[in-house]
Amino acid sequence: MRQNRVLLIASFAESVTKFRGPLIQAIRSSGASVDIAGPGVGTLPELRDAMGGLGVGFHDLPLRRTGTNPFADINLFLSILRLIRRRSPTATLPYTIKPVIYGTLAAWIARVPGRYALISGLGYAFTGSRGGVLTKLVHGLYRFALSKTHKVFFQNPDDERLFRKLGILPESVPSVVVSGSGVDVGCYAFQPIAGQARQFLMIARLLGDKGVREFTAAARRIKTSVPGVRFQLVGWIDSNPDAIPQAELDAWIAEGAIEFLGKLDDVRPAIAASTVYVLPSYREGTPRTVLEAMAMGRPIITTDAPGCRETVIDGENGFLVPVKSVDALVEAMLKFIGDPTLAPRMGRRSREIAEEKYDVHKVNAVMLREMGIAPPQDENAHAA
Repeated sequence: MRQNRVLLIASFAESVTKFRGPLIQAIRSSGASVDIAGPGVGTLPELRDAMGGLGVGFHDLPLRRTGTNPFADINLFLSILRLIRRRSPTATLPYTIKPVIYGTLAAWIARVPGRYALISGLGYAFTGSRGGVLTKLVHGLYRFALSKTHKVFFQNPDDERLFRKLGILPESVPSVVVSGSGVDVGCYAFQPIAGQARQFLMIARLLGDKGVREFTAAARRIKTSVPGVRFQLVGWIDSNPDAIPQAELDAWIAEGAIEFLGKLDDVRPAIAASTVYVLPSYREGTPRTVLEAMAMGRPIITTDAPGCRETVIDGENGFLVPVKSVDALVEAMLKFIGDPTLAPRMGRRSREIAEEKYDVHKVNAVMLREMGIAPPQDENAHAA
């Protein structure tokens, strides 16, 4: 019997260990081999150190996440096709737009027996230019590629419904909603909220649609009327059309609206020092940083938007606010400032939800079962 060989295709090497590390370990534990392909995966020391002991294969791809050069994309497609023919995987699992489109098409041409796709978020082509040429092109490419899959994984039900409604995912292709990428509730251990601390934290790529401007505006407004409240921002400026300009970030820092901590390799100390975690994003797959904060026992303020709303039971482990509403964001923050008992109580509930719904081992058990690489172990998903 042929050994299962899974090829994961990523668009960002640094995300592989953090977002897919436990999944890769689970696949290896099942007896299957794993290859990882993406830009720079063969040269990133951190990735090799983390995955080297698992016997994982690393393969560099000429992938530029934000480029629209058709010749570069053709080169990417051909590179994936050559890799698949060389490694002969029994299953492919690409995630993010370009890997899903070109990885799936290459797998189809190479007749890979198990073709899966993970929609971990919609990206700028959906959130930043609806109705434009780029959106129409991405929809068409997605539609053709996903018609060649055997199953598609979504990280929230809204994205699944949208793909069905727009006809991007054909009715003939089954789909499964999983609880995001999950979180290691052992690694992100519960940390009690210290004393009367009033510290709001946001961790994100510095993009407009992450709600960074709304977070800063709310911080500015509260600091003018309530002394001693701190607002910390962790992140970095991304090569994305929606990225926050460096000059704008510098201005926020200079005026003292936020404390900018930069990009952190380990966010746990920042979460442990915080009172409330905030993510005013316009749309997500399932926000990993929210899951990490929940696991560590922090209440959440996030938007009533796809991917975000699933993480919060409004009034139990945090508050949901409308997208782009600074007024609602300020109101939610003031509730925590006015009632010091609220954050510890809601934080404990966050931890419970993280354990029940978002434990990475439960999430991965579903994915492996649906890919036919492991026996049924959990029901933390629904099939459509």
